[in-house]
Amino acid sequence: MTDVKAELREQFLEAFGGADFPVENQMDLVPALPDGPGTKFEAGDVSFTAMEMAAKLGSEQEFPYDTPEALVDDIIDGLEAKGML
Repeated sequence: MTDVKAELREQFLEAFGGADFPVENQMDLVPALPDGPGTKFEAGDVSFTAMEMAAKLGSEQEFPYDTPEALVDDIIDGLEAKGML
């Protein structure tokens, strides 16, 4: 795993880990984010907000998620599939 992916994975786990799992949809994650949809994730030269991520990854996610790790795995896979990583 690249440093960028590892750093983003850590940020995602920290941000989404506080959600009330299981989560049924993207809106269930918003209360866990420190700055809501405007929460920014940055690593290396990659930067995007939670809102930007949600808009681009909607088709890549398979809700519900029972754990933060399962959610973050799909986020990382989706970012790679969309060429964002």
